[in-house]
Amino acid sequence: MLQRLEDSFERLSFFSADIAHELRTPVTNLTTQTQVMLSKPRTNEQYVDILYSNLEEYDRMTKMVSDMLLLAQTEHGLIKPNKNRVAVNKEISELFEYFELLADEKNIKLILVGPAVEVFCDKTMLRQALSNLISNAIRHSPENDKVVIETQKLNNLISIIISNNGEPVSEDHINRLFDRFYRTDPSRTRDGQGAGLGLTIARSVIKVNGGDIVAESTDSKTCFTIVFKD
Repeated sequence: MLQRLEDSFERLSFFSADIAHELRTPVTNLTTQTQVMLSKPRTNEQYVDILYSNLEEYDRMTKMVSDMLLLAQTEHGLIKPNKNRVAVNKEISELFEYFELLADEKNIKLILVGPAVEVFCDKTMLRQALSNLISNAIRHSPENDKVVIETQKLNNLISIIISNNGEPVSEDHINRLFDRFYRTDPSRTRDGQGAGLGLTIARSVIKVNGGDIVAESTDSKTCFTIVFKD
């Protein structure tokens, strides 16, 4: 029990440091840009430009706060999923249409294979988890490659496997990919890719629906597998 308490306290400490770091960047940007603009008179066009730039930072912070609230609500049982039978392949096909433009930027093909399957879950939450995993796969795939989603049904288990080729993820990192704000490479900036909560949210909303997500990586491929009991 003491070990669990110590682990929980350590995670809370890391989380507090991480969220402070994530919020510091947009706040610093807003402060610096405002100070520069106030240092001397500017044209109306310059004021409009800085307001648009500030709006992007506000949007980033708003998204981060919304994601954190969603995580808190799901992890503490404050959101009850509206469960129904969901045709998984249909949802994936519709998401492919949504992500087609993003994939085309890197000339990546989105491929769906496997039998038609259904799961009993909240459709909106499933789409959110799938969206986060697909966008993550596209982002980490090399150009002129592919992202494959495979559905499987074995006995009483339904699996949805999202895989992409690319650089392998080490075992030390693979076990922490679902941690909030976790970076496999701390030196990298997010380049507008969000605050690093996508995978955390994906697992959280799947867990609240009675499923789970596991990750594995080989020398050439990384896979995220959503598993539900039928």
